[in-house]
Amino acid sequence: MTVMQRNDFSEMADLDRKHTQAAGPRFNHNLAGRALDLSGAIRPLHKIKPVLKSRYLVKGWLDRGASSVIYGESNVGKTFFALDLALHVAAGEEWHGSRVPTGEKWAGPVIYVACEGGSGINNRIEAMRRAKPELMERIEENGDFCLLSAPLDLCTSEDASYLIDAIREDFDQMPSLIVVDTLARTMGAGDENTAKDMGMFIKSIDLLREATGAHVMVIHHSGKDASKGARGSGSLRAAVDTEIELTRTDDVVTAEARKQRDMPCDGVFAYRLKGVFLGHDEDGDKVTSAVVDATEAPAKRVKLTGSDKIALQALSDAIAQHGKVMLSDMFPANREVVSLENWRDMCDRHSLSAGDSPTSKRTAFHKAKTRLQDKEQVRIVDGYAWRVVAGDERSHRSQTVPENTGNAGQATVPTVPALYRSGNAGNADPGQEHRPASRLPDPDAFDPEAWA
Repeated sequence: MTVMQRNDFSEMADLDRKHTQAAGPRFNHNLAGRALDLSGAIRPLHKIKPVLKSRYLVKGWLDRGASSVIYGESNVGKTFFALDLALHVAAGEEWHGSRVPTGEKWAGPVIYVACEGGSGINNRIEAMRRAKPELMERIEENGDFCLLSAPLDLCTSEDASYLIDAIREDFDQMPSLIVVDTLARTMGAGDENTAKDMGMFIKSIDLLREATGAHVMVIHHSGKDASKGARGSGSLRAAVDTEIELTRTDDVVTAEARKQRDMPCDGVFAYRLKGVFLGHDEDGDKVTSAVVDATEAPAKRVKLTGSDKIALQALSDAIAQHGKVMLSDMFPANREVVSLENWRDMCDRHSLSAGDSPTSKRTAFHKAKTRLQDKEQVRIVDGYAWRVVAGDERSHRSQTVPENTGNAGQATVPTVPALYRSGNAGNADPGQEHRPASRLPDPDAFDPEAWA
């Protein structure tokens, strides 16, 4: 049996004891056992002091002794993300600009429970070995990263207790991070959609945290509605301290903190998967894997609800039938707008409202209109609406021209877009609407598939 070295979070009992001592002696001969312990742990307000010592594992992302869930759609790159983070923690090396405990403050080794992906995890580790040899050599010298690829049931069995026994026997220091990849593969016969079974899973996670002091990170999948977070019972989200969502835009994956219990919820990390050549198989074909390669985060895509999409389609149809170009510097140049009345009528034809009463239709239109303005998808001026597109410009721009001969200085006069210089457009009132002879193409025709 090796001698166990405890990390910071293994000393919580000592911390509680110090709090009890700070509160002063309590003499209550009417209490015993657990009741006496709880009585001694009660502290008055003047004894409560701030905790300024940071207990981060990855600063701004993960705390030691806490729990997190990393979720996203299938094949978004969750394992690559978790493995990259775990290896940096094991090495005590900064993770893409976020501080990790190192040197004397090193938090401890990492255990990666790989219950999904088969032998693919071996290739991903080998890819890291080739892409970041110095980091991997540092870990290998001390054996600070271990892979557990055996089946594990953290819901309907005592595997959490057995894993704790194995850790106590095999490790000189308690781990700082335990990664569970994935929740679905460690539920045993449990059902992730039921609160009871998820509660049993959470109990196992808490047992691992309390016995080892490690941060426990669970890899999970998104539900059918990604806006509602990770799949299954919502009790998981309520229980964990940190929730990180992974989303893909083209070839860029963005990790964003969606929940942080004790720190600002503003973490964002974007990366691409960079291919790494590993060798050739028995047929002479190339064998490759990938590693995380940090990059700039893509521009955020606005998430539209079903009602938003209906209202935007109705706006495009209303413009197609009733659109007009307004010759005023309050409206975009060479773009058609439509009255709110025409837009609202088209929303009614598209059945935007679930109800048939005038009140429900009016309410549905008002809510959709307000949401689309807040999301900067629609602009409304003087009772007219239009779709917002990049590079929108006003119809009239001021142009500085010389004054008439003999007059000093410069004068500013409005210029008319070239589109309206034919016919009598040059004599049009700047605030008056104008219908061009031929219909303008709508450069922002709504495509519902783009937001699917």
